[in-house]
Amino acid sequence: MRIAVLGAGSLGTIVGAYLAAGGIDVELIDSYQEHVDTLNQVGAKVIGTTEFQAKVKAITPENKSGKYDLVLLLTKQLYNDAVLQELLPFLKEDSVVCSLQNGIPENNVASIVGEKRVIAGSVEFGATFIEPGVSQLTTEYNQFKEYAFQIGELNGKTTERIQQIKSVLDLVGGTHISDNLVGTKWSKLLINNAFSGLSAALNGEYGSILDHEVGIVSAVHIADETIKVGHANGVAFAKMGGFDIESLELNSENDIPERIQTFRVVMEPSRLLRASMLQDLEKKRKTEIDYINGVVPTMAEGTGIPTPFNDLVIAQVKSAEESQTVPTFDTNIKAFEQLLSIKQKV
Repeated sequence: MRIAVLGAGSLGTIVGAYLAAGGIDVELIDSYQEHVDTLNQVGAKVIGTTEFQAKVKAITPENKSGKYDLVLLLTKQLYNDAVLQELLPFLKEDSVVCSLQNGIPENNVASIVGEKRVIAGSVEFGATFIEPGVSQLTTEYNQFKEYAFQIGELNGKTTERIQQIKSVLDLVGGTHISDNLVGTKWSKLLINNAFSGLSAALNGEYGSILDHEVGIVSAVHIADETIKVGHANGVAFAKMGGFDIESLELNSENDIPERIQTFRVVMEPSRLLRASMLQDLEKKRKTEIDYINGVVPTMAEGTGIPTPFNDLVIAQVKSAEESQTVPTFDTNIKAFEQLLSIKQKV
C-alpha cells in the first residue's frame, strides 16, 4: 500500500514518522520547503511526552507522482478545494482519502474526490510544530498509544478496507472504528470548540482554561451550545475514549459545577496542548475558526438556539486575524466574564 500524508505539519509529521518506522511506503507532503528538506536530510523527530526519530521521505505538493492507495488528509480545510483538485490525478478508482481534519469536512471532500473514495476520521491526540523536522507530542504517551484515532465509513458499515486502514493507523497509535461517523466528528468538534477555540481566543494552553474559573465555565457553555445545536440537527454524539460527551449538556445552571469537574478530569491529559489556530495567529495566518466554532451558529440557524459563547470566540479570533495580532488572555477573558454576568441576570 502506497500512502501519502497530505499536510505534514504538527500531526502529519508524527503520523508519517511512525508509519515509516513501521515499514510503510509513505510520503510526507508539505509546502514548507525547509521542513521537507530537513525531513529528508535528518528524518522526522518527535519530542514531548516521548522521544522518537525516523527516517522518512518528504516532498512538496508539486512533486507528487504515481498513484496513492491511501491519502491521509491533514491539511487545513481552508485549502481543501485547491488541494483536492490537485490530488485527483494521483488517485486510482479505488483509492481512499481519509479525512483527519478538524470540523466536519466530509461532504466537501466527497464532492471533489467522490463519495466512494472517502472515509472519515478524528484525531484524538495533540501536537505542536516546533521547527522544521520536529513535532512535539502533547498528549500523554500511554493515552496516545491507546487512543489516537477514530475512523469510519460514511455509512457506518465495518468494511474490509476500514479494517485495513485501521491496521495501518495502529502503527501510529490506538485506532478505533466508529459506526457513527457524524457523531464522532461532532464529539471532536465539541472538544475543539470548547478548548481549541478558547485557546486561540485567549492565547493559552488548555491548562490555562481548565485552571481559570471564567475560562472553564465558558468552555462548559460552549460545549452545551454545541450539544443542543447538534441534537437539533439529529446528531447522536459518539462516546470518546469511553466518555459520554452528551453528559456535558446543561439542564440548568445548577449542573455547571459538576460539568466543570468532569472537564477538569477528562481534559487533564491534554493540558499542555495549544490550539493550532493559536499557532496560526502567531504566524499571522488565517485560522479554521469558521470550520470549528463557526459550525455551531451556522447549524443553529432556524433552530432558535442561541450561541453567544461560540459567537464570542469567533469574534475574538477573527479580530486577531484582521489585526494580525495575538490575543491577550487578561484582556479577552473580560468579555467572557461580561457574557457570563449577562447570562446570570437573564
